[in-house]
Amino acid sequence: MTVYHSQGCELKLLKREWLTFDDSRNHEVLADRVGAFCAGLTEFNKVVDNKTTRLHATGVFQQLPQPEAAALVNGVYVDTGLYLNIVRPELEQFYLKTGMSACGSDDMLEGLIRREFRNAVVCGSFQQSLGYIEDAIARLRESGTVVLSPRSTKIKPETAGTDFILFDYQDLLKNERDTWRHKYLHMDTFRQADAVVVCNPGGLVGKGTIFELGFMSAISKRVIFTEEPLGVSVLFPCEVGLGF
Repeated sequence: MTVYHSQGCELKLLKREWLTFDDSRNHEVLADRVGAFCAGLTEFNKVVDNKTTRLHATGVFQQLPQPEAAALVNGVYVDTGLYLNIVRPELEQFYLKTGMSACGSDDMLEGLIRREFRNAVVCGSFQQSLGYIEDAIARLRESGTVVLSPRSTKIKPETAGTDFILFDYQDLLKNERDTWRHKYLHMDTFRQADAVVVCNPGGLVGKGTIFELGFMSAISKRVIFTEEPLGVSVLFPCEVGLGF
C-alpha cells in the first residue's frame, strides 16, 4: 500500500508499506487490514475523512466476488468513514495508459490525477440548482469526462417552471406516469458511469435525489457529493468534493 499527497497534477510519495493478507479473500479480514492502515494515516494528516482522503484498491481486491466486495466497502466505511474505491481492471488500464501518455509513468495514480473519470452522471435538483449543476458539468467536461446524463441542460420551454422539467433531447410526457420512464432512463445510465456526481449546494439533498441514491447504493456505484450531505437519514459509503 502506498500513501501520496496530491496537489494539482503532482504526486509526492509519503509512505510505502507491504501488507500480507495470507491469501485471504475474506472481507472481514481485508477490512481489518485496511482499517488498520487507514488509522496510520493520521501520521500525515490530522484529519482523515471522505473529503480529504481517497482510497483506491487494485490487485487482490479486484478478485473479490461482488457481494464480498460490497461487504468490504461497507466494512471499511463503518470502521473508518472512508469510501474504498475498488478500481475495476479496465479502469486501471485506462489510468495506466493516461499516466504513461502524460508523463511516461507506469504508476496508476499518475493517470488518475490527470483524468479520474472516463464518464460520469450528474444528479441534483434541476428545478432549483440548474446553474450549479451546469457548473459541475462544465468542470467535468473540461477534464475530458463524458457526461452520460444529462446530455444537455437546455430546458424544453413547455416544462419550464413545472415540477418535472425536461431537456431538449427528451420527449414530452405522455401522462403523469411517464415521469417514471424518464427517471428510470436517467438512473439506468448509473450502471455505465465511473461515478455519479451529486450536486447538493448548501449540503441539501432533495427527495428525488434521495430516491436515486438508493439505486446507486444497490448497484454499488461510486457516489461523490459536491458538498457534505445534510438531511440524509442513513449515512452510506460516499465521497465529498469534486475535483479532488
